[in-house]
Formats: sequence, structure tokens, C-alpha cells
Amino acid sequence: MPGKEELLKKANSLPMNPGVYIMKNKSGEVIYVGKAKALKNRVTSYFRKNLSHSVKTVRMVSNVDDFDYILTQSEFEALVLECSLIKQYQPKYNILLKDDKGYSYIRISKERYPHISEVKMTANDSATYIGPFVSSSLISRSVNEALKIFKLPSCNKSFPRDFRRERPCLNYHIGLCMGVCTGKVSEEEYNKTVEEAVRFLKGSSEDALKEMQLKMQEYSDKMLFEKAAQMRDRINAVKKLNDRQKVFAAGIPNQDVFGIVRGTGKLCLSVLRFKGGRLYDSEVFIVDDEGNLPGERMNLIIQFYTLRKDIPKRVTVDGEVEDEELLTRWLVSMNESKNVELKQPQKGEQMRLVEMCRDNAAQHLAVYEGKSMSETAALDELSQILNLDKAPRFIESYDISHTSGQDNVAGMVVFKDGKPYKKAYKHFSIKSFSGQDDYASMAEVLTRRFKHYFEDEQDSTFKIKPDLILLDGGKGQVNAVYAVLEQFGLTDIPLFGMVKDSKHRTRAIATGGGEIQINSMKNVFKFVTSVQDEVHRFSISYHRKKHSKKSLISALTEIDGVGEKKAKSLLKHFGSLKKIRAASQNELCEVSGISERLAKNISAYFGSSENTD
Repeated sequence: MPGKEELLKKANSLPMNPGVYIMKNKSGEVIYVGKAKALKNRVTSYFRKNLSHSVKTVRMVSNVDDFDYILTQSEFEALVLECSLIKQYQPKYNILLKDDKGYSYIRISKERYPHISEVKMTANDSATYIGPFVSSSLISRSVNEALKIFKLPSCNKSFPRDFRRERPCLNYHIGLCMGVCTGKVSEEEYNKTVEEAVRFLKGSSEDALKEMQLKMQEYSDKMLFEKAAQMRDRINAVKKLNDRQKVFAAGIPNQDVFGIVRGTGKLCLSVLRFKGGRLYDSEVFIVDDEGNLPGERMNLIIQFYTLRKDIPKRVTVDGEVEDEELLTRWLVSMNESKNVELKQPQKGEQMRLVEMCRDNAAQHLAVYEGKSMSETAALDELSQILNLDKAPRFIESYDISHTSGQDNVAGMVVFKDGKPYKKAYKHFSIKSFSGQDDYASMAEVLTRRFKHYFEDEQDSTFKIKPDLILLDGGKGQVNAVYAVLEQFGLTDIPLFGMVKDSKHRTRAIATGGGEIQINSMKNVFKFVTSVQDEVHRFSISYHRKKHSKKSLISALTEIDGVGEKKAKSLLKHFGSLKKIRAASQNELCEVSGISERLAKNISAYFGSSENTD
């Protein structure tokens, strides 16, 4: 097996042409296929030392024994060839979206009174099968809705064998089944109803509605008012379902919407598929986060359509796509040269579709990671607006509290996976100066915090390196603390401030040179507000406790013979002024430094009427 030096030497001999490279393991198995504008630059990057690769890439490179390459005339040809080779070899490190969820079918049994059901696989019988469909939950729901709308039986009875064998079930009595078991529904009428239900399930609800409206009119003309009323109820049920399902997409009937949400080292891709203004399928995939979201978005879309044949006229995305022009050209080529638009909406109905898609991804990722949907969505949204490489797992926040420069303290709170991590909370008393200087206070606190990071034992919570720091304050605090990060060589930690308005409500996130408005970003706004409120609560509670203790010490030093040191000892021993007041002289003498004479002075002080308050 050649070493990485030999592979780097071979890579350095490659031309600066576009092409495809094929990585192989020691068994000659293809484990990765990639494309490049310049083969030499791309392939050598894998084997150079000290380059930051993702965990997945490091793992792949460690298994590379050799590589081949194919030159192409253009980057587009390289992309087409890459997709073809990935489809052919199914390389281990290329397959992001595993098409292993299984499929569902709609089954229409072959009998005098057919049954409609959802099944996981076809059988070698005479039944009719519609499918396959990727989303089993969607098909199951659609079948159940069709049975209710058209009042078809969902039981296992066989007709006409089971006519009048027993009383009709509850579904018949509450109007959800036509009651075939009563023997009062003709075979012809039943089969026509099944045909209408199948047309509805195939997505032709508009055609089914037109036929039902004609049939209703026909019954009405013949004065068959009971049947006309039944058809009217069926029409209303279909319209109600369509109103619930329809999402009219700016005049474009067919489109797919892609949304990606970031978690802890994972991405969740959600795809909502619309046809005729109606949501007809949805898919969700959870994959490793490689750190380059535009590139990930491009790769995921390519692999999604590599697994499927139907590409709509519009593909809607929730963010920047790497090589957008190249991707669009590839989509057109895969769609038999029919035009395909790649859109990233910013407002209106299309933006609401994107938000719905991202909410769907956030919900699935939250379940996968054991978080709430709001936490997952907030951390993902936060990573995007702050341009972070990943969703932050550990967030530290700091706030300064004092009374006109007196009793200067700071609070440090930590959020882990979007939730308060109270085990890592810390208090600081400002020591390097007295008076009011919030910038200097913040700089001192962060200096002491990161000294602990480098000097503490491994089991200290100070050893946790934050993925994000949020200071209570604006760009002044950010700039004061950034100098501390530079001093410790920690400028890779993202640093921002939290800005309040005149009513002390969260308004924006501060950078070193400006602000990012977050009022319109519901998830981020709610989360940052909770962080800001928590750090303020924590710091001010410590300030009040310290200020209260200082006031108690001042009160005790008014007693003849009690100085600050003895006052602290008394408070430490008894815990409160109330308990000191209630203590006997013998109990007071148990405190270090308190003599019998001094115990009498203390008892006398609290025993006098003018000191009872």
C-alpha cells in the first residue's frame, strides 16, 4: 500500500484540467468519486498535511490506497460523469441519501366488491397496484381519507358473502361507511364509487369532482334527491380535503421545495413535493454535516434527483447553492432538456413554503437528537445568520451587574444544545479595579475564564470550549473581549453581543462593527431573548446577594468590638442576621474570635428596643 507521500506525488502530476477522480481502497473497491475544475488542486488537497478536513473526509482518505482519473472537456461534463459513476459504483463515502426507506403501494383487490388498502409490497395475485410511493405515512393517510370521503368499508369483510351476517359497525352509524354489509348497495354502484376513489388517489381530484358534480345534477334532475344529497356530501368532503392540502405556488403547479436544518454534527434535508398545487409527497434525510452548507445543498439535490426520474419545472431552495449555474444546467439535462428554474425566495407564498419545509426538517432532527423543535430551529437559524460553520452546541453568555460601580460582579451562563447547562454556570467578583467600567469588567472576566480553560484539570467545566459567546451589550463589549480572545489565540470562537432597546427588550445581535436585526426571526429572537434574560437573572441575583451581605456586615460592625472579619465569621457561622439575633451567648462564643465579653455586647445590642428592626 503506497503511503500518503506517494499518493501526493502522483496527485501533483495531474493536469489542471476538469475531470473526475476515483478513489479506491486496497481491495480495488471504489470508495469515493468526485469532480473538479482543476484535478491537480482538488486531489492534492486530500493528501497534504495540516489541512482541516471533516471527520468523514479524514476517514475516507485513511482508506485510500490508489486513485484513477478521467479528463473531461468541461466542468459540466465532469458533473454528468461523476453522477453516472456514483450511480454505477454506489461508493461508500458518496452515498448521502440512502434510498432504503422501503416503498408503499395502493392495492385494489380483484373481487366483486373490491377493497382499497395500503400495502408494503406487491404480491403475485390478480389485484391492481398503484405505486411505488416513497412516503408510506402519506399514502396510508391518503387511503384512509379516500375511504372516509367515498364511504367505502375499511373492514376485512368479504362481499357478498358477509351480507347481513351481523349488525353494521359504528362507521355506518356515524356516516363514514355506506354499509355494504347491509346488502342494500348494488354491485354496480359500489364499483363506480371505487373507481371514483381510485381516480382521487391517483391525484385526479379535479376530474373526480367534475364527474361527481355531473352525477349530482343527474340525480337531481331525476328527483333522486337522497342520492343527490349523498353526492353533494362527497363533493364537499373532497373540496374540504383539497382546501386543507392545497398550497398554490405562484402559478407553478409542479415544484419541489428543499430545506436544510443544522443540528449537532448532522444536517436534516426535508423535501416537499407539490403537483397541481397539492402536496403529494414528502421525504426527510439525516446526513453528516461537512461544514460547507452551499456545497452540501448542491450535493444533496444532485443525489436526490439521481435516485429519482421526475424533476419538476421549479426547484425551490432555502439558501445559497454552490455552482448554481452548473446545477441548473445539470437539472435541465436530467429533465430531458425541459426548462428547470432554481429559485431561492425571500418573501410571499414561496417563502412560506420554504419555512414549512424547514419546520418539517427541524421537527425530524429534533426527534433524532432528543431536542425540542424550537431549540433545533433556533440553533440552526442562529448558525445561518451568524455565518457559523455549524449549529453551536455550547453557548456561553456574560453580563455585568453593579450599583453605581459598587459590588461589581459578573455572571456566566452556559447553554448546551439550546438548554441551560447549570452545572457550568459561574459567578465572578471584579477584582482588578473599583468603580464603573463595563468594558474593563467584561475583559477581566473573560481573561480569568480562559486562564481556567488552559490551567484547570480536565474534569473542570471551564475546559469546555464554547462554540459561541454572546455578551450582554453592544459592539463596545464585543471589541473589548475580542482583544482577550486574541491574547489567548482563541479568535476562532465566534463572538457577538446582545443589544436591548430602550425598554430593555432584546432588539439585535451586535458584531464588532454593526448590528444584525433579529426581530423578524421568531426562533432566534425567542432563543436570544431567553439567553439574555437568563444571564441577567443570574448576574443580578449574585449582585443582590453580595450587596445584601455587605449591608449585613456593615450593620454588624456597628456593634462595639465587632470588626469586618468578626462580622463575616458570624454570618458564615449562623447564615443570617435573624439567627445571630436569636443566638444565646454560649452559642455566640462558639464562633471563632468571639469572647464572652463580646458575646454579651452582641446580645445587648440586639436586646435593646432601638435595634429590634
